Amino acid sequence: MDGIDALLLARIQFGFTISFHIVFPALTIGLAGYLAVLEGLWLKTRQQEYMDLFQFWIKVFAVAFAMGVVSGLVMAYQFGTNWGPFSKFAGGVTGPLLAYEVLTAFFLEAGFLGVMLFGMRRVGPGLHFFATVMVAAGSVISATWILASNSWMQTPRGYEIVDGRVVPVNWLEVIFNPSFPYRLAHMLTAAYLATALLVAASAAWHLLRGRDSVPVRRMLSMALWMTLIAAPLQAFIGDLHGLNTLEHQPAKLAAIEGHWENRPGEAVPLILIGVPDMDSETTRHAVAIPRLGSILLTHTLDGQIPALKDFPKADRPNSLVVFWTFRLMVGLGLLMILLACLGAWLRRGDRVYSSRPYLKFVMYMGPSGLIALLAGWVTTEVGRQPWVVYGVMRTADGVSAHGAAEVGFTLALFVVVYIVVFGAGTIYLLRIIGKGPQPGESSHQPTGGPGRMRHSMRPLSGADENLERASAATAARES
Repeated sequence: MDGIDALLLARIQFGFTISFHIVFPALTIGLAGYLAVLEGLWLKTRQQEYMDLFQFWIKVFAVAFAMGVVSGLVMAYQFGTNWGPFSKFAGGVTGPLLAYEVLTAFFLEAGFLGVMLFGMRRVGPGLHFFATVMVAAGSVISATWILASNSWMQTPRGYEIVDGRVVPVNWLEVIFNPSFPYRLAHMLTAAYLATALLVAASAAWHLLRGRDSVPVRRMLSMALWMTLIAAPLQAFIGDLHGLNTLEHQPAKLAAIEGHWENRPGEAVPLILIGVPDMDSETTRHAVAIPRLGSILLTHTLDGQIPALKDFPKADRPNSLVVFWTFRLMVGLGLLMILLACLGAWLRRGDRVYSSRPYLKFVMYMGPSGLIALLAGWVTTEVGRQPWVVYGVMRTADGVSAHGAAEVGFTLALFVVVYIVVFGAGTIYLLRIIGKGPQPGESSHQPTGGPGRMRHSMRPLSGADENLERASAATAARES
């Protein structure tokens, strides 16, 4: 019993810490790309509002990047502490992939980050833009290596097991495993979409409070165009990802759909809502649309997918969890498409900037991209269970031999520390966003630099905001 409890607690701890971590890299991926676009448009047009937006969002980027680095450090340690047998078994693949991420992406970002944050007045505009592009490229490269490692755990290829350990024999197959292209495209699009929704919500919040300005309108317009492109694209990528999952992880798809058994010649219905019951092997209170499951999942009128009863009970993911996290992700995705289409329609007569019901809709949808991203991650990882390396190593065999008390103590400690540290960081970040872009802000940026007290050369100092000063200014404006 202690072993089972320790396993569950270790999984909860990893899920808790990575749920915090995944939010900040997603924002840095999206914001780095956004900043590169803003600076590129400024160089091309020399319109001041682009530089004002760049100077505003680079502060948010600096805070998100710093919190992403801090939260990411914990992840590597957990592999050694809580998942020692897994690290020993699969380290021949996962170790080099994570090392490549450090040697390429992290060094690239670190090398150009200082120039991006502090070099506006020390290097030429072209070189500064190059540094911004390199930081954006580094964030994408980082995601590529991380997704290669995670995708290999989902659909392992290019390896042999020698003396109880995984040995890579074909690195191209390891990296470009069957699910890698879909997961990478899905994650990057999710990052850009989540960032666009956050930017749009920020603009809507300011417009609802009467802070109408050219930079605010411009960032709302850009964010809605991005949402109009990315939201339907994400649905298309998700469909391709679903077909890939049907081929390589059929038990996961069956659990997502709450599909327990096939009947000869009968099409698969799409269960909209229901309560999958793992013990009774049925989905209770199901509301289903006949044949729609076959159309969406197999692209045929009467195609069937493997059912949960086709797999041993020990190999079935928890259908109740993934059934609802998947529907949360898809439901939010449909709302994003609706938001984008309404925005395109309201652009006639510039009503998109003055319609209060629509602006409230935009504001409330601000966190939806990050919520959908977390829901998708839970669907992916819980749907892989009971395997830590799909079909090769069970999760129960990958956990370290700790007791429940030790893991429970560290989990409680993580919860307290994360709530305090990242709660404060998130409040700080929201206060920066609440201040909004200031017209002409770039003309009075502090100079600072190496050896000066004004700026210590750390990512967080790129925010250039004092917490107390920002809080006082926000309170003064609201009053």
